[in-house]
Amino acid sequence: MTELNFSSLPLAEPLQRALTVKGYTQPSPIQARAIPVLLEGRDLLACAQTGTGKTAAFALPILHRIAGLNRKPERGTVRTLILTPTRELAGQVADSFHAYGGNVKFRIGLVHGGVSQHPQVRALQNGLDVLVATPGRLLDLMEQGRADLSGISCFVLDEADRMLDMGFINDIRRIAKKLPAARQTLFFSATMGPEISKLAATLLREPAEIRIDPQVTTAEKIDQSVLFVQQNDKHALLLDLLGSRMKDNRGELNLIFSRTKHGARKLAEKLNRAGIRTDAIHGNKSQAARLKTLDRFREGRTPVLVATDVAARGIDVRNITLVVNYDLPMEADSYVHRIGRTARAGASGRAVSFCSGDELNLLRSVERLIKQTVRVDEDHDHHSEAVAARHREGDRGGRDPTRKPRAGRTGRGRSFSGPRGKPRFRGRRRPRAAGA
Repeated sequence: MTELNFSSLPLAEPLQRALTVKGYTQPSPIQARAIPVLLEGRDLLACAQTGTGKTAAFALPILHRIAGLNRKPERGTVRTLILTPTRELAGQVADSFHAYGGNVKFRIGLVHGGVSQHPQVRALQNGLDVLVATPGRLLDLMEQGRADLSGISCFVLDEADRMLDMGFINDIRRIAKKLPAARQTLFFSATMGPEISKLAATLLREPAEIRIDPQVTTAEKIDQSVLFVQQNDKHALLLDLLGSRMKDNRGELNLIFSRTKHGARKLAEKLNRAGIRTDAIHGNKSQAARLKTLDRFREGRTPVLVATDVAARGIDVRNITLVVNYDLPMEADSYVHRIGRTARAGASGRAVSFCSGDELNLLRSVERLIKQTVRVDEDHDHHSEAVAARHREGDRGGRDPTRKPRAGRTGRGRSFSGPRGKPRFRGRRRPRAAGA
């Protein structure tokens, strides 16, 4: 099969010239599949990770259309709207448009918080070919009557799953209601859960669908292991693990993954109460708060960071020597991205996954994806032989029959008290760390 080159795509000559100057000859998979579809004017639903070249996949067709119009936008109008979750990403998207559109006359504007709105308002008044915006500031300007979206012909929603994690779903719906029904809509997301699919269905019309599977290689220098544990014992196991590290590995950083924003916040609170300096990063935090949290983590002032998958996107911090999957991810490819936060730049690292009975199916999905069996570590005080046996027998999981009831609750909500069942152990016990 002949490889596709940019020169074979029907892009305008000024764009082809810019690509040639930059030395870009062969499109990435998302570009090769998306650009022809978008040039036809179709809606697009694309599942692709950051770093796959998706910005060029939508920027080049948009610039191609602008080059063909060969006329300025009318005052006060906007032709293309691109929504991004953060101002940093908005700036990156705008930079890409400038890079690819250096030979095309077009007007692009940025609308986001954290800066004065007056230059943004002036840009909108002059008219824009492309508006790159974050939802909050754009809604503010719309409510002030300073942003008219009635002329939008193309709408791009970038990193939709991150938008939802940051609580922007209602803002997106409010903005979408103000857009013309006759438009082209491009929907990009790294994951495609039920909420994302539901939102996409309300915005898209008979879209082409593209999924770019991430590369599933795992770093050779990462020591991967799985610890079978009952759900109610996970916190005690984490305290044991971190307690020994805080004593023996000062200066090294620890990244803990929780499945939900609420879970990340609660886990960080518990670790702090136990005397382990911990921060959490999740969608309910403002962008400024997230940046401060990352700075403290990077500098080692808080050696433990609890994160959700989406909020952790873009974390590139050296000296992360331990990644803990406190909850196994719902999507197996997230496992690869999680553990890839350690063993950077040739360093070694360790990735530990806690697995309860109702996560056995998630573990099997991970092992199928990475095409290897994760080593089982039984050398800890909370090993659950019951969960391990189910794993050996090929049980895929579901409701965990070994899971203990939550203290203080029964099925009818009445309080009860009683001795907590002791977990079953196998293998050599490791002494608990002091202060754990």
